[in-house]
Amino acid sequence: MPDSESWEYSLHIPNDLRAVTVSRRTLRVILALHGLARFVDVAELLAAELVSNAVRHTKGPAAMRVRWAEGVLRIGAWDADPEPPEPPRSWGELKEVEAGRGMALVRACADVWGWQPLAREGDRGKFVWCEIRAA
Repeated sequence: MPDSESWEYSLHIPNDLRAVTVSRRTLRVILALHGLARFVDVAELLAAELVSNAVRHTKGPAAMRVRWAEGVLRIGAWDADPEPPEPPRSWGELKEVEAGRGMALVRACADVWGWQPLAREGDRGKFVWCEIRAA
């Protein structure tokens, strides 16, 4: 399948830390089947951080979305909590803390990242995403 074809997958996941492993492995298969294995290592790291945050910091279900369009891989995680994600800490601050490195890794490894609040049909929450561009 050529890189120029657009596609999107969504994986609904329970609030369970095992969902992080399921999400990473699912992403690996998706990228391999679409001929994008060159993105696997970074994409798995980014997906693990986003999904982990969605599962650890909320009480409800979550979802991972993966999209390829126009040479850009977008990975995102939805959760039911409308509060924005913690802002990424600087590397200097990270030396002093045991947790909170996830969004700093996302910021360092992705070309761009962001989040948006969601409110659709009474559902609330947020979608945190990042992008990796093809070189």
